[in-house]
Order: sequence, then C-alpha cells, then structure tokens
Amino acid sequence: MKQNLVPLAGGELNRAAQLRADSADLSGREDAVFVPYWRGRVPLDAAGKLAFLTQGAFPEIEGHDLFLGVLPSGQSVFSRDVSELDAEETKSESVEASPWSHVSVECAELPDITFYDLRVVMTELTSLEAEIAGTARGLFEWHRTHGFCAACGARTEMSQGGWQRDCPSCSASHYPRTDPVVIMLVTHGNSVLLGRNPAWPDRMYSLLAGFVEPGEPIEAAVRREVFEEAGVHVGQVDYVTSQPWPFPASLMLGCRAIAESTEITVDPVEIEDARWVRREELACAMADQHPEISPPRKGAIAQVLMSKWLADSWE
Repeated sequence: MKQNLVPLAGGELNRAAQLRADSADLSGREDAVFVPYWRGRVPLDAAGKLAFLTQGAFPEIEGHDLFLGVLPSGQSVFSRDVSELDAEETKSESVEASPWSHVSVECAELPDITFYDLRVVMTELTSLEAEIAGTARGLFEWHRTHGFCAACGARTEMSQGGWQRDCPSCSASHYPRTDPVVIMLVTHGNSVLLGRNPAWPDRMYSLLAGFVEPGEPIEAAVRREVFEEAGVHVGQVDYVTSQPWPFPASLMLGCRAIAESTEITVDPVEIEDARWVRREELACAMADQHPEISPPRKGAIAQVLMSKWLADSWE
C-alpha cells in the first residue's frame, strides 16, 4: 500500500467497534495499553514516540478511559484522561517552533513523558501513532464540550467505550460529531490563490477554507466559500484528499479548483487579505525565502495540496 502522505489520515487503526460494549473488561486485561491525555496534549516518550503505558504505570487518579481500538499486536489500546495531574511547562528544541510550542508540559507522576500539542509533533509520529493521537484528542474534546443532553438538558453518561453518551433522563443517545470543511487550492494559469486571517502570525498565508453547510455538496461549498471570501468565481472542482483535524472536530476535504475570474474582492469579516501567487513565488515561500509569505504549517493539508501543485503530482 502506498504510504499516505497526509498526517493524521493514515486510516490504519483497527477501531474494532464490535468490542466497544466490552471495553471495561478489555481495559482490565494485563496486555491492554493506554495513551495518557493531558488537557488536549498528547504524550511523547524519551525517544520521541507516542507513549503507551500499562495499567500499573498510572498514579491513582479519577479519569476517563476511551477505547480506541486494537493494535496490530492484538493489544487493546485506550486513552486515559490525566488532566487532573499537576504539570509544568517545558521548553524543547527537538520540535519545530510554532504558535503552539509553548504548550509542552511534563507531569512529575509520569516521568519520561512530555505532552505536546498534536499540531507540533504530528509529522514526527508514525501514521498509526498520529491517527491514535488524533482520535483520542477528538473524542476527549467532544466529551468535554457535550456533557449535557441536547434534547432535555440533563447531564449525560459516557458509554460504548467513549463513543456514545446516553441521557438517563430521556433515554436519548448522542454520538461524536465531525464538521466537514472544504479547503481548496484555487489556480488560474500559473498562479494560486492564497489568503490570510488577521489572527495568524506575520507572513502566514494559506489556502481558502470554510465549513460545508447543511444540504450542500462539496463542489458547491468550494465555489461558495471562494466567492464569499475573495470574490473569485470558480468553475471545475476536483476532490483530492482528506485530513481529520481534531481542533476541535473537523474533517478537511482537500480540493483543487479552477478560477474563472481573477479580480479579488476581500470580505474583511472572513479574511484580512488575499492574493494571487505565482508558482515560482510559492516555491520560494515553501523554502522560507519569500519576504512576505512564510512556509505553510508543516503537516497541514494545505501544505500537502501546495506541494502536489508545485510537483504537478496529484496521485
């Protein structure tokens, strides 16, 4: 199988949905392994790999276990919430500097482990490790923000190994949500359309993106978002690849599109600036040699799409 070049999108994890009802029994087995999770951060061991711990390696804490699936070794893998542990911020020169670098922390009760924002380290993990970490982050974030029944307002209870919340008051069941987002590489001849959000770091530009609305197909969402944000009309749209993006709960649908107009009219509510960038300019930006445009975020689907366009390789 050709290696998937999109981080977090390996699709290798055996999620073993048929075992979720039995997750409490599986977590008690001696060969079960656990990925600790601390307030949105994922753990790396001293070797820079995703940390897997046994039941006995944890301090006595009150936390929730999520059943993530079964490893190729046959071991059941869980993620355990250790957010109640005290932690201290750390600095590491082993990861690429980014807007999230400062969130790495260490807990005295879990030695030899450092917790990082997944966006900082996702390209350093194996495809399977990244998928496990992303799945855990997405699930824990859903539990953190969806603790009450949308039907009656009562507090819900976790079930099915963390893949469901049930309401004891009205018997409604709730499931993790994923929000589809289109992100598009829009080209016109030898140029690509880039935009920037005012909250982004200086020089940071990326591809345009936006949420898919109810009842809307992917192609229509691409055309609508590009016109709303930049005033550019789009014709042909082709799907390229996808990336789960659990920050907090998106599925990025990567597309390429052909512009039918070039005049830009920016919606200042949506973006701060948009510009057409020639292929040669983008190559300089990717190499961090452009005075006004920084390289795209390492590991993000925008980087993948830009790289494919520069290489003229869409496989």
